[in-house]
Amino acid sequence: MLRSLVLDYNGFFAACEQQERPELRGRPVAVAPLLSEATSCIASSYDARRRGVKVGTPVHEARLLCPGIVILESRPEVYIRYHEKLIEAVSTCIPVSEVLSIDELWCELPPSWRDREKAVAVVKAIKLAITRLAGTCLTCSAGIAPNPWLAKVASDMQKPDGLVVIEAKDLPNVLHALQLRDLPGIGANLEKRLRAADITTVEALTAAPSHRLHSIWGSIEGERMWRWLRGEFVLRPATQTSSLGHSHVLPPELRHEEGAHATVHRLLQKAAMRLRHSGYFAGGLHLAIRFQGRDRWSTAATFLETQDTLEFIRVLKLLWSRRPKSQRFLSVGVTLFQLTPQQDHTGGLAGIADTGERRSALHATVDHINRKLGKNSVVFGGALGALRYAPIRIAFNRIPDVTLEEGEDDGTLLPTDEELANAIKGARR
Repeated sequence: MLRSLVLDYNGFFAACEQQERPELRGRPVAVAPLLSEATSCIASSYDARRRGVKVGTPVHEARLLCPGIVILESRPEVYIRYHEKLIEAVSTCIPVSEVLSIDELWCELPPSWRDREKAVAVVKAIKLAITRLAGTCLTCSAGIAPNPWLAKVASDMQKPDGLVVIEAKDLPNVLHALQLRDLPGIGANLEKRLRAADITTVEALTAAPSHRLHSIWGSIEGERMWRWLRGEFVLRPATQTSSLGHSHVLPPELRHEEGAHATVHRLLQKAAMRLRHSGYFAGGLHLAIRFQGRDRWSTAATFLETQDTLEFIRVLKLLWSRRPKSQRFLSVGVTLFQLTPQQDHTGGLAGIADTGERRSALHATVDHINRKLGKNSVVFGGALGALRYAPIRIAFNRIPDVTLEEGEDDGTLLPTDEELANAIKGARR
């Protein structure tokens, strides 16, 4: 039974730029976080991809691979606006079950639409609605399958502007031509574990028993993969936010100690505002720095859970003092971790509750002013000198609130769950 539809918008950021600027249509385009030869592409048009320019390609390499390519600075407000148009277009045809990212969503097909003919007709209607409401440059690849995971696999099989249907009778043979890394959830580390277990092809993966995949994954996620491969409709349980942060590649004029320090202050203050807006308290702070010509360096500390920006700044001062000296900065990032939902927060210790309440009122006032009058209307002094260099960045798995955020994650220095677990173990105050 066909139950799931996944839509993946093609070359989304670049397509938005080409829709906005007709002179770019038909030309190779790439989008970068900022206009600097030292940064990397975060999106590219399909004609640029055909010449080897992909996500992560350094800008200077992109110019060599694709002479005449147009490099554009990211404009997140534009992409969010088009994202909203696309949601509207899809919603005119079918309810949206979940927004997976800025350029991807999932719809559960209603019971009366679960045969192949009706499911395909819905996708064709969606494509027409997208053209009508968002423009001709915005296209999507669609996957229809028994479960969302297989629908995602199908959406990746024919790009751009494709439509692939995987039915239960097609399984598992339709998957055998894929590579392990083509499957959602299998990254470099998991591929190594699979190969160490003599599973080197998707065909071998589909033949492996459930208990073996559980052992390789080291969790029930392996059993879920076994069930997804067989077309079972199994959803992951809802997850609780475990961390929240921002990172930023520094423009050349801020790649010194004062510029990096001001930028990391600004990112921390925005993370604190977002923490309060989301209704969480944090019990840990992670600082990461990448220096030119060196791998990244990081450190962390844990503390009594709080929403207090001034407390976060105090901890940041401690972490900043640990940094390697006399280095040229490239990027900085801060992450608040050990998050506790507000309803589970136990409150402060006796004797400091009054101070906490006064600071809560202060932060509520500052947050209100910044939302009412515009970002950066009120900031703590450490961020001065970097206010204009904290543009919104869109992490693909989360769409920022443009009225709330800037300095959004650009994906460069935010820690993985494993790194945060190690940070918790090693954190010292």
